[in-house]
Amino acid sequence: MPKAKGKSRRQKYSYNVNRKRLYRSARRRAAPRIACSHIRHAWDPTKSVAQNLAEMGLADDPNKAIPIPKKKLLGMEVESGGRGQGKKIVRKPYVVNEMEYEASLPEKKSNTLSRDLIDYVRYMIQNHGENYKEMARDEKNYYQDTPKQIKTKINVYKNFYPEEYKDFVASLKQEKMDVQ
Repeated sequence: MPKAKGKSRRQKYSYNVNRKRLYRSARRRAAPRIACSHIRHAWDPTKSVAQNLAEMGLADDPNKAIPIPKKKLLGMEVESGGRGQGKKIVRKPYVVNEMEYEASLPEKKSNTLSRDLIDYVRYMIQNHGENYKEMARDEKNYYQDTPKQIKTKINVYKNFYPEEYKDFVASLKQEKMDVQ
């Protein structure tokens, strides 16, 4: 039996269908995606973006918030604001205060080494001590690191975890003393 005529043909785009009407109401209700939790909690979906930001004491356009003064002539005084802008009322100052407090906190160090690298360095130090040439010939040197590369890896470990490295070396010395 022959195939149906329209099955093998490519579907054509229908230009007559109004797709905007379908999504218009959903777009109106959707609030903008806000990354900062302080702004998100103070956001009022019934107001515009500019109104919301003005209430929080934030600027939607940095060029309008702090205009660049223009000089009329080189020797003349700098022209002030130009137009007389009235002070905006900040109804939600806690948003800016919380953001300033959060920005003033010290940044946490998130530098860590992988568990594999830590195990690799500990194994090499435990079996070979400070002999980097032996470490390079070791069977666990899968990536065929040169003695200099192994030395830099050990130095990185020393810099990241200085107390842990000292404790590890001290425990190795105690093991050697116990064996003798």
